[in-house]
Parts: sequence; structure tokens; C-alpha cells
Amino acid sequence: SRAGMVLSVLVILLLSMFYEAIKMGKAVLLRRALLALPRSLSQESLVEPEEGGTGPAQGRFPIFFRRWFRYHVGQTLFHVVQVVLGYMVMLAVMSYNAWIFLGAIAGSTLGYFV
Repeated sequence: SRAGMVLSVLVILLLSMFYEAIKMGKAVLLRRALLALPRSLSQESLVEPEEGGTGPAQGRFPIFFRRWFRYHVGQTLFHVVQVVLGYMVMLAVMSYNAWIFLGAIAGSTLGYFV
């Protein structure tokens, strides 16, 4: 029906926009992960001090590694969502319906623009 087709095109348009948003989110997380890395690799900047002690903590992960790891986990999750959305949009476009194809193109364009 006509209403079903309009709804399908709208859903594909929104999925394409969300795909572009996820792609930009991954780029932001990558930038933050790179900024979390220290500029110098001195012993003092790599290890946080023990509570109550003056020397470096032994056997603990450096601060920058923990921050970087959190950003990397976030990037991984964004990547999984991006791949799933990409395949969903691809399968919709492979229905060889011109309106759905145009909805995917319009959604990708709007998502990139926003």
C-alpha cells in the first residue's frame, strides 16, 4: 500500500541518518582516544602514584592506558552498530525499489549534512 511504502522509505531514511551519525561518533571517539595518550613517555606520566605512598604504583595499568581502553571499547561498540546498520540499509536497497534507494541516499545525505 501507499502508506506502507512511505513508512518503509521513512524508516530507511532514518536508518541511513543514524548510520552517518554513528560514523561521525566513531571519529570523535578516535580523536579523544588519541588525545588521551601522553605526549611524553616519562615514568611519572605513565603511572599514577599509590595512595599514601610517594613512589610509582607497581603492577597497575597506567592512567593513559585505562582512558584509551575505555575509548577503544566505545569505538568497538560503535563499529558493531555501524556494521549492523550498514547491512540493514544494504539489504533494503537490494530490494531494487527505487523509492527505498532514494530514501537511503537522502538519509545518508541528510545524516552527513547534520
